[in-house]
Amino acid sequence: MIKELHFEISEFQARLTAVKKEMATRGIEILLLSEPPNQNYLTGYNAYSFYTPQMVIVSLDHDEPIWVGRLMDRVSALMTTYLADQNIRAYPETHVHSPVLSAYAFMADIVKEVGGEKARIGVEMGGYYYSARAHEDLTRALPLAEFVDADLLVGWLRLIKSPTEIAIMRQAGQLADVTMQRVIDTVEAGVRECDIAAAIYHQQVSGTAEFGGDYPACPPDLCIGERSIAPHAAWTDEPVPNSSVVNLELSGCRHRYQVQLSRTIVVGKPSTAFQNLSEIAVEALNVGLESVRPGRTCSEVFSAFSQVLARHGIEKDSRIGYPTGIAFPPASGERTVSIRKGDETVLQPGMVFHMMPGLWLDNVGITITQSFAVKDRGFEPLTKTARELFVK
Repeated sequence: MIKELHFEISEFQARLTAVKKEMATRGIEILLLSEPPNQNYLTGYNAYSFYTPQMVIVSLDHDEPIWVGRLMDRVSALMTTYLADQNIRAYPETHVHSPVLSAYAFMADIVKEVGGEKARIGVEMGGYYYSARAHEDLTRALPLAEFVDADLLVGWLRLIKSPTEIAIMRQAGQLADVTMQRVIDTVEAGVRECDIAAAIYHQQVSGTAEFGGDYPACPPDLCIGERSIAPHAAWTDEPVPNSSVVNLELSGCRHRYQVQLSRTIVVGKPSTAFQNLSEIAVEALNVGLESVRPGRTCSEVFSAFSQVLARHGIEKDSRIGYPTGIAFPPASGERTVSIRKGDETVLQPGMVFHMMPGLWLDNVGITITQSFAVKDRGFEPLTKTARELFVK
């Protein structure tokens, strides 16, 4: 069976070493990872199977992580992870959506097997895929263990990407660029919003002549007309009006690594006020980007951006950026750092962000953004679409 690995085993091993070091620092002997991005990060596992119980078990005393999932998905673990066969475990189909059999009780038996019956066990309490039922079943099955919150333990380690990860994200950026160009070519008065969305999905997956794309972690935000002031609106089947604003956020996804891109497209002639607003938004974005360098804090970058807006009497109270990397539904961003006032996280080479300084005012919205990697002396843009207002 051919392994579908996108990294050298040595890179997976380095990630595992870093995780175990942090576990030891926190006094955690067993780590249970329920979040698909973290499972992918440590093992390479990739399949659309996370809607049923699934876990990666990391033990300080075990050389490799142990993947545990549904029986029919074991083959995907064999194909996409570097793990030895004995470290790929599966619960029977009888445990799927069963009112009496718990997949988490099955996982608890494996925890006991690796010496975790009385261990200090870390779980991802804030994760999207760690349910109240999961916690109840695990604590019932392991009554002598101590459970502690280890949410974002792996997330903070994922914040700095390796050169190989950034190379993949450059490809994801190319996917975002070609998809945005497809939208710019498609948008015009009379085209149905749902057909624009369909063009986005087609291009995201078909990709470029050199490589294709993966399904995105979340749908595109396609905010048109009156909904252009809503940051996360859904599309309809209505045609685009003769004169309207289209605010769009989409992504390119390559081997589960996601890069975001937003642009505003105006159908018809924009008003002078809106044209001026677009120039202010681009100026603030560029100043924010130019302030990026190792040693600066996220708060300092936010301040540089905000000073431009302040000169024009505009204030933005929400964050203007978040880190991205491995992404599975329901969200594309990592849950660690934010580029905003008060976040004193120091920028380091290898961090990747989507600088998303969208302006949603009382009756107008505009979204012109840039994904970038922090480099030794500044930033590297991961998309090349012009930072400007597009007019059709």
